[in-house]
Amino acid sequence: MTLTQGFCDTAFEPVREALEQQLATGEELGASICVTVDGEPVVDIWGGHTDTTRDTAWERDTLVNVFSITKTMTALSALLLVDRGLLDLDEKVAHYWPEFAANGKADVEIRHLLAHTSGVSGWEPPMQLEDVYDHESAAARLAGQPLWWEPGTASGYHALNYGHLIGEVIRRIDGRTLGRFFDEELARPLGADFHIGTGPEHFGRIAPIVPPPALEFDMATLDQDSILVKTLTCPLLDYERTADPAWRSAEIGAVNGHGNARSIARLQSIVSGGGLLDGRTWLSPGTVDAIFREQSDGFDLALMTPLRFGIGYGLPQAQTAPTVPDGRVCWWAGVGGSFVVNDLDRGVTFAYAMNKMAPGLIGSDRADAYLTAAFEAVA
Repeated sequence: MTLTQGFCDTAFEPVREALEQQLATGEELGASICVTVDGEPVVDIWGGHTDTTRDTAWERDTLVNVFSITKTMTALSALLLVDRGLLDLDEKVAHYWPEFAANGKADVEIRHLLAHTSGVSGWEPPMQLEDVYDHESAAARLAGQPLWWEPGTASGYHALNYGHLIGEVIRRIDGRTLGRFFDEELARPLGADFHIGTGPEHFGRIAPIVPPPALEFDMATLDQDSILVKTLTCPLLDYERTADPAWRSAEIGAVNGHGNARSIARLQSIVSGGGLLDGRTWLSPGTVDAIFREQSDGFDLALMTPLRFGIGYGLPQAQTAPTVPDGRVCWWAGVGGSFVVNDLDRGVTFAYAMNKMAPGLIGSDRADAYLTAAFEAVA
């Protein structure tokens, strides 16, 4: 009995087989995988269940919180403004958002926000999770904060505040909130079922998250003033609360995007197509080239792992993401395992979304298995 539904080109059958194997063993609860080549789907499959009792099947239109995959949508939104000449990557953030210059941040540039090198990777304590839901006040707090390190000298992953920083710049330029801008300029025109700020009409299609095993170490034993602790615990992302209506409906452009592999791949195919999709130029070659302007390559101050960042995306890094191919490739992952890779050399986008979270902050054994199968098929 087949455990998956959807379409899979014959050359990519190993991808389906890999997903079915993970579903059969119970490692995977419910998931979707989509691969596009030159913007056209060659894999669009899904399977499993949305609930731990396995009573409700994962359907074609099931949505799930994909956490930091949301950041790639936020970055894509900013790149649209770059392409229109409304946003300059090398301009000071304060040029668009004057209040941000406070407390020594006058020289922080837009590229620093997009590459996690701004020196503002989180909020000064105290900060509760519900405080993040109010974009205006949360952004104002970031504007008033001091730097945690010298901008541009290292990355410190902007885990929860990436969308507040970039979203506020977008709002200052365009007038629309990030969620509305993304919906009206990208998701709706492309027919992509992805939401930054998900309306209640979609709640019935959302697969609840199954949290990963608890951390094996106690954060309380670490230096509470470290960039790692302040970034990841102020506030702490509570996975159980991702089922709350307030979380789902807030516009948190770092972590609360809801979609599936099909919608992720549809949107990100703009990048793997070199800016061209459906015969329309969404981004010029120069804007796409900017993604690959390396901004940092080294030990990330917040995640404590080696990372390479371009503009808005991670770049290939063999230690941290060994299954991401080399070349003109950009990628990112959501905590628990969701993954997207844009390979411009081959015109390929790979996307994976699931509800059972794996341990670790970047990738998973499951994601690696699917990625390996997909890229072996296009090698």
